[in-house]
Amino acid sequence: MFRAFNGRKIIKTVAVLLILSVLLIVGWLAFSTFYPLKHVDLIIRHANENDLSPAFVAAVIRAESRFRETAVSHRGAKGLMQIMDSTGEWLAGEIGIVGFETEHVFDPEINIQIGSFYLRRLLNQFGGDQTVALAAYNAGSGTVRGWLNDPRFSSDGKTLSYIPFPETRTYVERIERFVKVYEIYFRVIEFIR
Repeated sequence: MFRAFNGRKIIKTVAVLLILSVLLIVGWLAFSTFYPLKHVDLIIRHANENDLSPAFVAAVIRAESRFRETAVSHRGAKGLMQIMDSTGEWLAGEIGIVGFETEHVFDPEINIQIGSFYLRRLLNQFGGDQTVALAAYNAGSGTVRGWLNDPRFSSDGKTLSYIPFPETRTYVERIERFVKVYEIYFRVIEFIR
C-alpha cells in the first residue's frame, strides 16, 4: 500500500532541521569567538619541539593576546604570546635565531617559537609544575622563586599553595580552564587529519 504524500510533515521536518542547523552554526560562531584558534600548524610544531601540549600553548596565547598577532600590553609585551623585548632578545639568542630584532615578535612563527621555548624552560626550571611555570610566565621567575621560598605561599619550596598576586592567580586559573577547551579542539583536529 502507498501512503499519501504529506507535505506538511516534510515542511515541518525541513523547518526543524534548518532551525537546528542555524542554532548549531550560531553556537559554534559564539564558541569560536570566545575561544579562537589560529596558527594551528605553528602551535603544533613548536609545542612538539618543546615537548608541550598544543592545547597548553594555545591556552597561553588565548590568555595573553586572544590570538591577536599585533597585541601590545601596557608594559610593552608583544605579539601572540606577549614577549617582552628583553626576553625576546635573550631567548632568540638561546634558540639561535640569527638577525633577531624585537619587532620580529609580531611574526607568529617567531613569537610562538620563542614563547613555547620559554614555557619549556620555565617548566624545566620549576620541576615540571605547570602552575608554577605559568605564574613565572606572568609574574617573572624571580618573583616566583621568592614565593617558593616563603612558607606563606609554599610549604615545600617546589609548589605554590597560594599565589599572592590576584592578577597572576586569575591568569593561572584561566589558562588551566582554557587548556581543557583547547584539548577538545586539538582532539578534533587530530581526528580530522
